[in-house]
Amino acid sequence: MPEPQTGLQPEPAQGRPAGGEPLPADALRRRSIRSAFERAADSYDTAAQVQREICARLARFGHPFAAATIPTLSREQPVRALDAGCGTGFGLAQLDALCPPAQQFALDLAPAMLARARARARHPASAPAGPLPVCADLEHLPLRTASLALYWSSLAVQWCAPARVLDEASRVLAPGGLALVATLGPRTLWELRTAFAAIDNSRHTIDFHPIEHWSAAARAAGLAVLGSECVELAAWAPDLRGLLRDIKSIGAATVDGGRRRGALGRQAWENLQARYETHRRSDGQLPATYDVILLALRKPFPGSPT
Repeated sequence: MPEPQTGLQPEPAQGRPAGGEPLPADALRRRSIRSAFERAADSYDTAAQVQREICARLARFGHPFAAATIPTLSREQPVRALDAGCGTGFGLAQLDALCPPAQQFALDLAPAMLARARARARHPASAPAGPLPVCADLEHLPLRTASLALYWSSLAVQWCAPARVLDEASRVLAPGGLALVATLGPRTLWELRTAFAAIDNSRHTIDFHPIEHWSAAARAAGLAVLGSECVELAAWAPDLRGLLRDIKSIGAATVDGGRRRGALGRQAWENLQARYETHRRSDGQLPATYDVILLALRKPFPGSPT
């Protein structure tokens, strides 16, 4: 396997490359996402309780599929596993359990997140050799075709175009290889969207695709859908300001075009609080829903039906 990319080149400011031409919209979006997670690296673990729960659920969901897949592949070739969108690295321990022994790759778009993941990987519970850090885009993986036994991604692919990210997952998986993916469906943060709808017409979340969309994109990429699961989980806080702070602390404040410019005025903020207050639970907490989608996907052997 060729040596993967381990860093990103510094980018000029103001959304323009060195030659002065504006960056295309997709490049600007990727830069915005990377910047959000760079800023969130120090606060992510403190606010990521739901993200850790989803990671653990993906591991439990994926265990029987991995147990049926990985041992067969390990007899044929060295086993390699990728954490695609590793964040601060708490999913890497799941790779140890699902795919031992394996050469691990920890990939993230944000260098600061990778630095956190590398520090976490020095813990004795991690693989002795430690994961190889790769700073890259999930839609353009610097990994060899058909080189992975396991592609793992927990709460990262929702930032990507489903067709592009699953095409890449399919490309890097070896025949018989397994992809375990956790992403978010359209009811994610619905309370926030409905509350803001009374304030403005701006976008306050990214678009979240339903499970049918992800399953169709997987099949179009040549991946068989072995299993799927949907569950709703919630983060919570005692007040709206704390809830929004936690969402920002995990890097989830980035949206596509159409976002609001400028801060809310006092009256708008009070209206927003009043709207969100209708969702307060009986225990006194305000919830933020996460519509979780879990997928187990397999790269078929040549000639096998998808």
